Amino acid sequence: MADLTRLTAAELAGAIAEGTVSAVEVATAHLDRIAAVDEKVHAFLHVDREGALAQARAVDAKRARGERLGPLAGVPLALKDIFTTEGVPTTCGSRILEGWIPPYDATVTRRLKAADVVLLGKTNMDEFAMGSSTENSAFGPTGNPWDLTRIPGGSGGGSAAALAAFEAPLALGTDTGGSIRQPAAVTGTVGVKPTYGAVSRYGMVAFSSSLDQGGPCARTVLDAALLHEAIAGHDPLDSTSIDAPVPPVVEAARTGSVAGLRVGVIKEFDGEGFQAGVRQRFAESVELLRELGAEIVEVSCPSFDKGLAAYYLIAPSEASSNLARFDAIRYGLRAGDDGTRSAEEVTSLTRQAGFGPEVKRRIMLGTYALSAGYYDAYYGSAQKVRTLIVRDFAAAFERVDVLVSPTTPSTAFPIGERVDDPVAMYLTDLCTIPSPLAGNAAMSLPCGLAPEDGLPVGLQIIAPAMADDRLYRVGAAVEAAFQARWGHPILEEAPAL
Repeated sequence: MADLTRLTAAELAGAIAEGTVSAVEVATAHLDRIAAVDEKVHAFLHVDREGALAQARAVDAKRARGERLGPLAGVPLALKDIFTTEGVPTTCGSRILEGWIPPYDATVTRRLKAADVVLLGKTNMDEFAMGSSTENSAFGPTGNPWDLTRIPGGSGGGSAAALAAFEAPLALGTDTGGSIRQPAAVTGTVGVKPTYGAVSRYGMVAFSSSLDQGGPCARTVLDAALLHEAIAGHDPLDSTSIDAPVPPVVEAARTGSVAGLRVGVIKEFDGEGFQAGVRQRFAESVELLRELGAEIVEVSCPSFDKGLAAYYLIAPSEASSNLARFDAIRYGLRAGDDGTRSAEEVTSLTRQAGFGPEVKRRIMLGTYALSAGYYDAYYGSAQKVRTLIVRDFAAAFERVDVLVSPTTPSTAFPIGERVDDPVAMYLTDLCTIPSPLAGNAAMSLPCGLAPEDGLPVGLQIIAPAMADDRLYRVGAAVEAAFQARWGHPILEEAPAL
């Protein structure tokens, strides 16, 4: 059989179900791959070898007993280190949670285990998901497998890098302002932000509660759909969870077509500030959609230009509230507790030692925006802009079925290039921020390599809330057409590690 680490999740699941390969063999192949290359990539913060092999053995035992296996049984997965996992460290990329072992599973973790998915370990991320490059991790940056001197996107760069380095066929990420889609775009993988509330947030450590959303990361659209189906659905433990059937995402991914669809090109995301190669590949994607039978419509969403400013008031404000729980009293790091200091002093020293610069920056921004005398001027105004963005989306979706844009303004930039320029870093989020603000669904998938640097470019597809299946319908059609044109998946062009 071919190298197991190069097979898709669907192929691996089929081979395991048929008995042509065991789940233990599949898990071992990926664990060996991690051991061979992750010292260079640094996609993982914790590898649970014993736990993964135990899960794999349980899958093989089920097959031996003749039990029917699920669509992803025995398939390995890399889990972003923001989801709680019983008995396995969860750090959120922060020193303040270093060594913390949760006593319970997040809902998505529990659902993955119930689906017999094999959890390989926890992936690196920007601290508390605050960042666009995975350089803000307290445990060091992750490298992009296409070029280890460049960023893999953020905040979920570890999950995307694990896919691109063939360390895992599936991964789970979270998207607050683009942290699933941006890493997918710059690593040549697929990332989906489901409709807000479609995937439970219970057990997902909160950054910005009205924006955070877990979602699938994969190397193909079908694999992403299979994972989406496994983790989605109503959860009574999450007050924001939508009590509605999961859209038919797998069916859409298997029968992808854009014939007769109206596809809107967002006028505001096709101008200055975009790398030439990104604009070129996006234009080719639009032409491909036209060739596949879609009707192309230019759509203006004027409030999108204000989305970046609104997001960087709303998200830090909610973060300043959510991160107040890290007080050195209940769990996590405790600094300066020598018996001579008050609880307030210990809390202050702990936060000083435990939080990194970007987290501190956002806490200060958010606390200021929520303070007396400034609430209406900043946070209140940002929420009004959010309403305008929701209205822009509603008006656009009256004219078209989906919207498209580049996922990021540029390809992966060098590690360290924007660390000292927060504004330049925040501009990376330009195209991905409107969807979380509105709560609708969005996907990024590869649309080629930029001619100037040979690095991946992402195409973003946006659908209305609870119309996630449209993402997979369009994404599968585009993926198939591009791969037919290229003659192979884009990751086959990535340099060997």
